[in-house]
Amino acid sequence: MPQKTPDQVLRFGVYEVNFAAHQLRKHGVCVRLAGQPLAILAMLLERPGEVVTREELQGRLWASHTFVDFEHSLNSAIKKLRAALNDTPENSHYIETLPRVGYRFIAPVQEVSEKGHAVDAPIAADRKGVLPKVERPLQRRWAILLGLVIALLAAAGAYVQRLHFWPRTQQTSGKLMLAVLPFQNLTGDAGQEYFSDGLTEEMIAQLGRLDPERLGVIARTSVMHYKHSQEQLDRIGPELGVQYVMEGSVRRDGDKVRISAQLIQMRDQSRVWARQYDRELSNLLALQGEIAQEIADEIQLTLGEHRRIDISRQTSIPPKTSEAYDFYLRGQYFWNKRTPEGFEKAIECFEQSTAKDPNYARAYAGLADSYALLGGYTLSPQTEFMPKARPAALRALQIDESLPEAHTALALIVQNYDWDWQTAEKEYRRAIELNPNYATAHHWYAEHLMWLGRFDEALRESERARQLDPLSMIIAADNAVILYSSRQYDRAIEKFRSVLAMDPNFSRTGMVMNAYVEKGLFADALAEVEQRRRVYGDGPWSWSALAYIYGRSGQQVQARRALDKLQQLNRHQQIDPAAIAWGYIAVGDKEQALAWLEKAYAQHSNQLTTLKVEPGYDSLRSDPRFQDLLRRVGLAGGTTGERTVGP
Repeated sequence: MPQKTPDQVLRFGVYEVNFAAHQLRKHGVCVRLAGQPLAILAMLLERPGEVVTREELQGRLWASHTFVDFEHSLNSAIKKLRAALNDTPENSHYIETLPRVGYRFIAPVQEVSEKGHAVDAPIAADRKGVLPKVERPLQRRWAILLGLVIALLAAAGAYVQRLHFWPRTQQTSGKLMLAVLPFQNLTGDAGQEYFSDGLTEEMIAQLGRLDPERLGVIARTSVMHYKHSQEQLDRIGPELGVQYVMEGSVRRDGDKVRISAQLIQMRDQSRVWARQYDRELSNLLALQGEIAQEIADEIQLTLGEHRRIDISRQTSIPPKTSEAYDFYLRGQYFWNKRTPEGFEKAIECFEQSTAKDPNYARAYAGLADSYALLGGYTLSPQTEFMPKARPAALRALQIDESLPEAHTALALIVQNYDWDWQTAEKEYRRAIELNPNYATAHHWYAEHLMWLGRFDEALRESERARQLDPLSMIIAADNAVILYSSRQYDRAIEKFRSVLAMDPNFSRTGMVMNAYVEKGLFADALAEVEQRRRVYGDGPWSWSALAYIYGRSGQQVQARRALDKLQQLNRHQQIDPAAIAWGYIAVGDKEQALAWLEKAYAQHSNQLTTLKVEPGYDSLRSDPRFQDLLRRVGLAGGTTGERTVGP
């Protein structure tokens, strides 16, 4: 659009702006707007549908200010302008924000006379910035579209106490750290989120295998905090402790896919590498390897090395069909929800993936993981799920022995169901050997070490998991569990509370109740259970917890009442016997407690992994029958549950 003339009046929606009179009107009524907000509106209306960068705004309107003042002033001015237009970033009708790049006016604009008559055809700018009346060379049009793709890359999450999980420490591993921010779904179809999320996770896996001795890659859980938000890169880098960030976006249309990606160095936020790829969906896996190879080459140059890492030798066996891969990505999407419903949907998708390709190892590993975790999330007997988990894990390893996810799944199964601690440790170590950047392997191995009473080692392994997944609530919560199990109750409560500050309903933080009981803070323990009852209802866990708290606090009548309720539930749905034993321990009924623990043993309850270190079992430790149970579960001898870690 040409430069405005003094008497020009523009109309968009229900608004008219008269720049000569410095007036903005809505339905003919004057709206208060002046100064920088009005000047920004003028710049946006000079080029409707095009990006006006933050640098352009600074050069025109804030030339004499410092950068810090400019950031604050610009955000304040944009906020005032949006308020005047009744516009929001989440539901924008007029001003579109392109994070870290600039703004675009997206509504149709008309030039009108001062009497209100249109003097030109509408200057119609749709949300993609396409202006029908304006002719552009083809090369420039593609440059604008590419700029849009890069501008929309990986918007980041709100800055809400994330690093309260862990103290801010410098990386001591000597590795370069890289974060793959969530790939943006530019399809306009929310149903394709699984696809963009899946690509994010796949790129993390690919890059994690490049050069694990020199390059660490942040895990999925942490980077997903930055999905659908506008966090600045200068904050993301320190929050994740990374030197590089990869951003990307994906468009999918039928069997075709377009991926844009760029690698940014955090030191000066300079773009090291950027590419755009158009491929058939059937070539997606090869494309991921191609992207990983190019990034590997760039990072090796940055390190001052000239050796080439062959990515083809680092990856697992791909599926034979794109349909199998697509179902696998769907399964991963639901698995990562970490809910019973999510696991069930994930199982459906993984089974469809293996039906499409019976030799796709990663889909079998996904099945194994889903079945292995489902029992713990539902308090259902392990005998219902583990016999399905084991064949899936073994099948994955039969197809591809180099798959770390399959080794980790098998380790979890033999640990929780067979109590085969030696094999479990071997499998965890093999998974970490295959991919030292696999945060889940470090996390679950830390838990394994905790149950054996090897608390110093467990905390070190938990720290390795944290470095790879610094914003993970489950890793932070399990670090608190290690502290609780080693009898460091005050530190455990502090860590649990830091996670609760992020999500008061996060399931694993229910363990803070146990720490409160050991400290004699029974009112706090009851408040925690009541909070979860309001959210999740009166399930088996809540009645077991209530029986335990009331019993430990000496309120026997209430404890018996809760225990009776738990028994009633057990008559209608099979509950893990260990949860019922927990109630009997609290009321001091040692005979019933041991009897229910025997039932838990017969059903291979994964709750028995805690026998060695759980403080709640201390009242039973002197009984020979409990010691015999410890021996049968493979936890007798060695370090005792009472061992603590120094401060």
